[in-house]
Amino acid sequence: MPTCPDMNTTKSSKTYGQFYAHVHSKAHSPRSRDVYLRWVERLGEYYQPGGPGLRRLSERQVLDYLIYLRDDQKLAASTVNQALVPIRMLYRDVLERDWRLWQQFTLQRREPLPSVLTRSEVHAVLSCVHEGRFRAVLALTYHCGLRLTEALQLKPTDIDSKRGVIRVRCGKGGKAREVPICASMVQRLRDFWRHHRNPDWVFPGVGRGWKQSGITQAEAMGRSDKPMSSSAVQMAMRIIRANCPVKKPFTVHTLRHSFATHLLEDGVSIRQVSRYLGHSELKSTLVYLHVTELSEEGGRRAQADLYTEVIEKALRRRRRPR
Repeated sequence: MPTCPDMNTTKSSKTYGQFYAHVHSKAHSPRSRDVYLRWVERLGEYYQPGGPGLRRLSERQVLDYLIYLRDDQKLAASTVNQALVPIRMLYRDVLERDWRLWQQFTLQRREPLPSVLTRSEVHAVLSCVHEGRFRAVLALTYHCGLRLTEALQLKPTDIDSKRGVIRVRCGKGGKAREVPICASMVQRLRDFWRHHRNPDWVFPGVGRGWKQSGITQAEAMGRSDKPMSSSAVQMAMRIIRANCPVKKPFTVHTLRHSFATHLLEDGVSIRQVSRYLGHSELKSTLVYLHVTELSEEGGRRAQADLYTEVIEKALRRRRRPR
């Protein structure tokens, strides 16, 4: 059995050990494994102290816990589903209990439209970024439609300037992909890298206490063995929001939504956009069709072009004398 650092009742149980081994045998990301294990821990803790333990919980008790999360805690459907997946994995896959619960328990899912900025609003946001390291990572996030963690994990060798692509090595679900990048963006990243020359990371962290160490920020970044933290970027974005003329809500992830929407508005195929975003299913990309702002003028111009290129040519050909 794998050793578990915390020897409380749940984590020291044989059942938890079996689940721990099962989760680590799968090709899940470290973050997903931690989430799976934590939700099973919470289930055990809910019935402690004096509860029956994970193995002896009944179908009704597991259902009651899920209902508690949904109705009493009023968690979002996506969060309850995040709990349901590992709990089902434990009882169905590890303990082989094919309960009716897995088909009967339902969640009312809401699919909110993504928050999107216009091109001028993205320009306003990026113009409010005064620190170079945050400006570089946010500009790339929008330019390539990356998730923040994907941008922060970028290594210098992931940029293929000859082919004009960057390699995303560990996207969501551990999937790799390539995303196009323009030459000007490559040059901007090169200039930023020359500032710190970290051999491992395009966006290195600075570490704690670097100001007291008597070195410059560039030197701290050059010596860092870790990438910039997502919390540092999120904090920078909160400061940007407070000083930005754009008053609608936005986050770092809004830049990714805006990238997808702007490409669709420019006529890029939805399948291509889906591939750039790293979506495993096309339906994840379809939501952006509801927020594109295709103008009436653009639609009329496209309709007129169809008449000129297709109908008019056909009619002209039929009028030719034989």
